Amino acid sequence: MDETTCMVDVAKFFLSFTQDESCGKCTFCRIGTKRMLEILERITVGEGTMEDLENLQELSGQIKNASLCGLGQTAPNPVLTTIKYFKDEYLAHIQDKKCPAHVCSAILEYTINDDCTGCTICAKACPTDAILGDKKELHIIEQDKCIKCGKCFTVCRFDAVVKD
Repeated sequence: MDETTCMVDVAKFFLSFTQDESCGKCTFCRIGTKRMLEILERITVGEGTMEDLENLQELSGQIKNASLCGLGQTAPNPVLTTIKYFKDEYLAHIQDKKCPAHVCSAILEYTINDDCTGCTICAKACPTDAILGDKKELHIIEQDKCIKCGKCFTVCRFDAVVKD
């Protein structure tokens, strides 16, 4: 893991696994992990609130204390650990609606900077025709048409397409 790894997404991944593996016997594990996963999903799409962060921590304690098996008792650990050591990433998702690692596609925005040469490769790669511009002129991305697939970013040879 490095700066290109979103810790909120990592917590969501581990909680998703735990939620899938829950036997369902304990209400706290069965429903609590589901609610935690829903909160993390909201955060990664830019719809999280500060209350969600508090709820994650409160639910974590309840799940750890009330679950009958080791799975439920440890299920909240990735969430608690990422909040403890990477709270700034949670805050960026919640307050700024940005993913510092540029992983959470729902809150990504692709833009084209002044390095654009107008080669049109990005426009040809775009599946939704969201990139406008004539040959040898600076191109722009229409954000309402962009589906954030990243094809423009991948094909640009001039580092003119930027993830924000």
